[in-house]
Parts: sequence; C-alpha cells; structure tokens
Amino acid sequence: MTAVESELRSIGELARASGLTVSALRFYDRSGVLAPARVDPVTGYRWYTEEQVDPARLVAGLRRVGMPLAGIAEALRLRHRPAEVHRLLDAHLRRLEDGLADARRELSRIRCLIDPEETTVTTRLVLSRTDLAAAVDAVRFAVGADPELPVLSGVLLEVALDGVHLIATDRHRLAVARVAGTVDGPPVSALLPVAAVDELRAMLSLPGPDASLAGLDGSDVAEVVVSPGQVTVTVAGRPLTAVPLPYDFPDYRRLLRAQLGDVPAYRIPVDGAALRAALTADGVPVCHRAHEGVQHEVVALGLDGRGELRLVDPAGAAGADALRVGVNREYLLDALGSGDGQLVLELDGPIAPLAVRRADDADAFSVLMPVRL
Repeated sequence: MTAVESELRSIGELARASGLTVSALRFYDRSGVLAPARVDPVTGYRWYTEEQVDPARLVAGLRRVGMPLAGIAEALRLRHRPAEVHRLLDAHLRRLEDGLADARRELSRIRCLIDPEETTVTTRLVLSRTDLAAAVDAVRFAVGADPELPVLSGVLLEVALDGVHLIATDRHRLAVARVAGTVDGPPVSALLPVAAVDELRAMLSLPGPDASLAGLDGSDVAEVVVSPGQVTVTVAGRPLTAVPLPYDFPDYRRLLRAQLGDVPAYRIPVDGAALRAALTADGVPVCHRAHEGVQHEVVALGLDGRGELRLVDPAGAAGADALRVGVNREYLLDALGSGDGQLVLELDGPIAPLAVRRADDADAFSVLMPVRL
C-alpha cells in the first residue's frame, strides 16, 4: 500500500461505514453519482476519502426510501443547500404517498371483485366549497373534447385519505388540483362527465341561505358522497347527482413520472400577473402552427442573463438562446388561470413537457406539451 492509499478508505471500508454494498458503490461510481477519490491504474481498485463517508451515507439513506437515481444525484449535488434538498425529499414523499393511495384504491377494487358486498361501501367527504370551486377552475380548461376519446371528456375525482384530487387532460395538457377535507370511507375514484362538472361549478357559485353567514351556517361547506355508480354533491342544502363515466382514466401519475422526470433542469419563479400581461401585450412575438386543421399561436419561453423567464422570438435561430421552449399561448394562459400570485415554471428543454405550479401549493399544477419550433 502506498502512502497516499494509507490515508484513504478502501471500497470495503466505505461499504461498512455507509451501509452501501461494494456492488452498490461500484454502480454509483459508474453512474457518476459517487466517484472514488482514487482508482488504482493497475488493479482498478477504488479508494475513498474520509470526507466521502457522509455523502455515501446520504446515498444509502435515499436508496433505502426508493429515491430514483436522478434524485439521489441531485440531492448529493445540493447537500450543502438544505432547503433545496428538503424540497426534493418532500416531492419524493408525495410520490410515495400517491403510490400508497393508488395501492389502496386498487385493493379496494380487488376486494369488490372477491366480495360483491364490498360494492355497497360509500365514501363521504366534507370540503370547503370555495376550495372546491377553485379546484374545478384549475382543471376545467384541460378537459378533452375529442369524441373519439370519451375517456378524456370528464374530470377524474380521486379521493385520498385527507381530501380529493381533480384531474383533467386532453393529451396536450394536464391539470391537477387538490382540495383538503375530512374523509370517511376508503379511497375511491370516479370520472365525472364534463356537463356534471359545469353544473357543479355553477352550483358552487350560488349564494347560500345567508351569504353574510358563510362559513358559520355551513354554506361554505360541500359534502361529497361517492357510492357505486353515483356521486352526489350537496352545497347549502342543494344536491347534485352525477353518474360517473364508465371508463378507466389514464394513469396520469405514471405519465408525469415518465415525462417530467424527478428533477427538472430549470425551476423558474415567476409573477403570474406579470407573465399574463407579457403574454397578452401588443406585439408579443408569436409564430403559428396548425394542428388538426386549426391554427394556433405559439410563444417561446427563454431565459435572460440573470436566469429569469422572458419571451423570445419563436422564429429566431435555434442556438441563440440557452433555453427556448415553444408553447401554445392559449394553453399557457389557461394554465396560468387568473394570473394572481407567485408561480413556478418547471422546464426540461424544447421537447419535454413543462409544468406550471403554484408556489404555495405543490399539489396544484398544470402540464403542457411543448410545440416544436
């Protein structure tokens, strides 16, 4: 052993100190996540410094909770910036919780197949009427209208243990919103027809028995009852009953994982009102693209020298900007909603979907497919 190697840890010693196996350390070296401090040019044996023990332990912990490789690499890169690592951990925890909720729903369906009496089970939710209206507004624009794809012609109501998600997609965009609430019953989902969703939104806008008492007399409360073949929403004593569509909604979580990945290349904070104003200003640079016989206006998003979002010329040279993502202007305006508050745009380059998130609500977001410029 040389004098240099005597000051280093062998791969076996690091394995014992970190909880990773030797084969795992080799894998993370090949993946560029945790490279050794020195590799013997003759034997190929790997040596590590004492300072690499804690990063290896971090990798081991993230590996045990199922963090994807890209997320592990990002957490390791940002380990001296705790706030950003906490954000990664929170996002991963939400994925794990979503997966558990999916498993509960699927097991509930399986139990119904095994025991027909299970089909009589109902789930009741108590939600904020105001929050439910906002959630409907956040997803309604993304409902599909293609008669050949009836499965996309509604809004998925997906009940978890602490509230409900609303999801809609037309293949070109996807919107997700969450409403917290009190749930009594097992996780369940129902695909609501768009006509029922619009009727529900109108009902949510009606005043209660005494608008001055909203929140005191129950007029700001919506009760949702999901039972086999029926969903009933009651607001201020007014019931609305809908028959769910008989289709299996696409697995939108798998779609998000596959298309957005775990760590976007760019997370850009933006002022919603300012972006809406820029998109609707006179002379905003646009180009036109035809889709299914309809012309659409396309804008291009880029970054300025400070890393802040700006609109760039969609007809400009491809190499003129470090980031240049084309997007349907109407779709982006829909995703911004009213444009109030702080938003975060997540971008992964010109051919990857982009996400629009509320800065104060990680569970409310829209995903838009890019337009090739």
